[in-house]
Amino acid sequence: MSNEIIWGRLRACLVIIITNYSLLITNSASAQTSWRDSLEILNKAIRLNPNSTDLRLKKAAVNIELGQWEYAIEEYSRVLEIEPGHLSALYFRAYVYNYLHRYELARYDYETLLKNMPRHFEAQLGLAVVKRNMGRTVEAMDDFNQLVQMFPDSVLAYVARAGFEVEQKQYELAVYDWDRAISLAPANIDYMVSKANALLCLKRKKEARRTLEQAVKIGASKAALKEWFERCR
Repeated sequence: MSNEIIWGRLRACLVIIITNYSLLITNSASAQTSWRDSLEILNKAIRLNPNSTDLRLKKAAVNIELGQWEYAIEEYSRVLEIEPGHLSALYFRAYVYNYLHRYELARYDYETLLKNMPRHFEAQLGLAVVKRNMGRTVEAMDDFNQLVQMFPDSVLAYVARAGFEVEQKQYELAVYDWDRAISLAPANIDYMVSKANALLCLKRKKEARRTLEQAVKIGASKAALKEWFERCR
């Protein structure tokens, strides 16, 4: 599995909470309406109750679904004006800033949130990814290490650190983290292929082949892994 795929999946994990929240909004606002219809309903409700942080958070989530990133930032900022330090507004605004490559602003929001809730997994992961995007590799690695220390039973923590280690060509460390991820999610074929890739980068072809054969035993298509097996020759 390429590193771009790994980072793509991490980004997906960061946004999944937003997607789930948006689905709840659809059900609560109007289960049969479109996003734009929901937005109209929420706008009317906000005009009647402009200081409702709940309504503004819901509207911001719909803005994100519609790709209206600046409007989402405005709503999260308004929530923070009404209720300074609002954790959800900080988290989601940081996510939007990161998406728009406004990394310093994203970093500030994640760090502010973590001061109030140090064990917020998504914020800790988001901060590490932001620092990675900023090119602050030492700080990013410190944050990934802290993530694993704080959440030693989290598969995603090891996957995130392994992806970063591969990017930094720290393949021995990556193999360890892929092993940990596999021990926590033994049926995940992608993790096995990623481990095999790290082993191949270390020219440990026999171990890579054994890892791929293990993936086939639990259901992976050998034909789909042909390219990887050929690299093990």
